[in-house]
Amino acid sequence: MNCAGPALKRGKPIALGLVFIFLRFNRRYMSLSTKYNPSEVEIKWYQYWMEKGFFRSRPDPSKDPFCIVIPPPNVTGVLHMGHMLNNTIQDVLIRRARMQGKEACWVPGTDHASIATEAKVVAMLRERGIKKSDLTREDFLKFAWEWREKYGGIILEQLKKLGASCDWERTKFTMDPDYYDAVINVFVDLYKKGYIYRGLRMVNWDPVGKTALSDDEVVHKEVTSKLYYIRYQIEGSDDEFLTIATVRPETIMADTAICVNPNDQRYKHLKGKRALIPLINRSIPVIEDEYVAMDFGTGCLKVTPAHDVNDHELGKKHKLEVIDILNDDGTLNERAQIFVGEDRFVARKKITRELDGKGSLAKVEDYLSNVGFSERTDAVIEPRLSLQWFLEMKKITGPALESVMSDEVRLIPPKFKNTYRHWMENVRDWCISRQLWWGHRIPAWYDGDGNYVVARTHEEALAEYKRKFPQHSQMKLFQDPDVMDTWFSAWLWPMAVFDTTIFGDKGNKGNADLNYYYPTNDLVTAPEILFFWVARMIIAGYEYRGEKPFKNVYLTGIVRDTLGRKMSKSLGNSPDPLHLIAQYGADAIRAGMLFSAPAGNDLLYDEKLVEQGRNFANKIWN
Repeated sequence: MNCAGPALKRGKPIALGLVFIFLRFNRRYMSLSTKYNPSEVEIKWYQYWMEKGFFRSRPDPSKDPFCIVIPPPNVTGVLHMGHMLNNTIQDVLIRRARMQGKEACWVPGTDHASIATEAKVVAMLRERGIKKSDLTREDFLKFAWEWREKYGGIILEQLKKLGASCDWERTKFTMDPDYYDAVINVFVDLYKKGYIYRGLRMVNWDPVGKTALSDDEVVHKEVTSKLYYIRYQIEGSDDEFLTIATVRPETIMADTAICVNPNDQRYKHLKGKRALIPLINRSIPVIEDEYVAMDFGTGCLKVTPAHDVNDHELGKKHKLEVIDILNDDGTLNERAQIFVGEDRFVARKKITRELDGKGSLAKVEDYLSNVGFSERTDAVIEPRLSLQWFLEMKKITGPALESVMSDEVRLIPPKFKNTYRHWMENVRDWCISRQLWWGHRIPAWYDGDGNYVVARTHEEALAEYKRKFPQHSQMKLFQDPDVMDTWFSAWLWPMAVFDTTIFGDKGNKGNADLNYYYPTNDLVTAPEILFFWVARMIIAGYEYRGEKPFKNVYLTGIVRDTLGRKMSKSLGNSPDPLHLIAQYGADAIRAGMLFSAPAGNDLLYDEKLVEQGRNFANKIWN
């Protein structure tokens, strides 16, 4: 691998760690001492490097380029151990390239992180006694920019303390005006190509973020739950009941049928009959479909088309009514009839007690279920029927799949190729709209009758509307209130950090920076965003440049504690990287982490590793 060297190729990055370790020391400027004091070196010399512009990079045809684009951390982020590992490896690679005489360029930047940032701003406003619902969009965005200006650059300053040798003059933000325009242009371009469409579909709904999520933003976990056996009385009978098993008794008010397998002899006599939903006594039909498993639960399925993906498909097949009983925050609405305004999980407990009190609860069993959680807020996901914007993925994924399978883009370690292939071959359409205010606003414009056009500006929308709907040309247009998924801007990163003018303009061949540095060399990132980000960047690269965005993808492991647990604030097992830097020095931490960081495998962090790094630095000093 010409850009990473044999040490990285073998999964032994410690040898490369020596590169930056040696660069950090200069005894000519230090008093002779037997003990190395990093605090006397790191701040002083990092500042000197910055003042002299040693990290700046410009296209130089006489030199080979070597470029890395940083995985842009969220503006809400602060340095954690995963960042320490990831950025250490990037710094090793970029410093080595400089020593080899290459024109090395490490591009930094941050991501606007729609869901996470909006949550932070809402919390800030709450502390000031202000509700988001009381603000106009414009006023809210003023507060959002205020928050970003105050906190959004913290993690970049922390990376400087780590010693990251980025070209800071190139720092990019996904909401910079030119980047914003690029994202809008891509949406319009893909819509015109027929790749983007608007449709009413079941989506993953985050009740905390109050927004739709793509399938890839849902983390599934096995959760110990309860299976509730509920008795539905057959209409017109005093003593005949059907018993269904469900983990979600709070949704019974949204039932529109009970379904049994037509081959199930136990229920043949109920064909054409109706049952009464307990507590509200609404009558629903008993229908038949081979979809129902006769050996699961009681063989009877409550059909709730508004709150289950499979039930929704069954409902469409049998033309069932769709009754949505949940508000966007996960509380029950008026269509539920009972416990209106209660949170869904509070309602579950109360409904269970009511069912039990009225003799409608047959029994309760422990049950291990697979539950989806929001990757951003950790809220339990609600399947919800919603009108959203989607990108049809199968039309544009072909080159991105082939490039990885043929090693034109190399995944390191290669064990991730099978995972990548499985995801790409089974890719689903990407839900790209989010019900938020902070982000890139959907460039769609509507009249009062539901007709719409897609255009970059209001002026262009009016012209397109007059052309498309001449009979309504005098109607007032309003813009879609939603914004785009954060990843819809992040997938342009390797191109947009250099040139934001190329998207949707076939005659634009790119500026000098893009043509010199693109495709970049190495991407260093975590396996958990292989699909969120890496695959989509490859897709965008082929769509808008006709070539790969990078040559190698180095996939780091997860930093875990000595018990194998992923480090997190909630567990209290993650040290503060800045405190570690103050105690041991940045190089000691970086060397210590590299001691046990084989490619693609998790790192078991132990502070003894940092102590080894400190001792190693002291030995070099002596």
